[in-house]
Amino acid sequence: MKTIGLLGGMSWESSTTYYQIINEAVREKLGGLHSAKCIMASVDFAEIEILQSEGKWKEAALVLSQSAIDVENGGADFLILCTNTMHKIAAEIQQSLSIPLLHIADATAQRIKSHGIKRIGLLGTRFTMEEDFYKGRLIKKYGFDVIIPEDRDRKVVDDVIYNELCLGKIYDASRRAYQDIIQGLITNGAEGIILGCTEIGLLVKQEGNSVPFFDTARIHAEAAVAFALEEN
Repeated sequence: MKTIGLLGGMSWESSTTYYQIINEAVREKLGGLHSAKCIMASVDFAEIEILQSEGKWKEAALVLSQSAIDVENGGADFLILCTNTMHKIAAEIQQSLSIPLLHIADATAQRIKSHGIKRIGLLGTRFTMEEDFYKGRLIKKYGFDVIIPEDRDRKVVDDVIYNELCLGKIYDASRRAYQDIIQGLITNGAEGIILGCTEIGLLVKQEGNSVPFFDTARIHAEAAVAFALEEN
């Protein structure tokens, strides 16, 4: 079994989900008392969020790259970045390492492809929904038709993530707002919905929805386990 490196804390609410899913998946596959070999570095998200909001991505890349190096030095065989938004600087982090980084968008795209879906709705932070580092990767590398909510709805999605989900606050009103936004994407032809922030799965679930949800935290964690257990 390879040792999984996790770079988390962005937010720790979803990082706990990663840890749980990874260990449950290892136990399911290997049985008995098996659990995952893993090493996590968890950053202070308040510091990272300030850099995000100020557009200081180079500075953020330096902070996360150092934490990633610490994980590698601790014995990790590969790294997963437990957040969608900070994959904006995934290339910079990868350049600082000699171990591979498993990209969350790639893992998600492979799962979507297995469903035969072409037109996909994307929810996430405004960075993830609006910028090219994530949406563009899905379009250019995998050929998906990616649709996002309208401006007003993007603000709602982003506000709920930062002001509620990252603080562990789950409100029914926000769940209803998300469901309305999701229904709008489905009306516009979305054949599935990417929960493209690792906290969104805490708020909305697959049950009762007419198209498949792709929970990126779960997909990424399961991909890490598959890679960790892969024979050389």
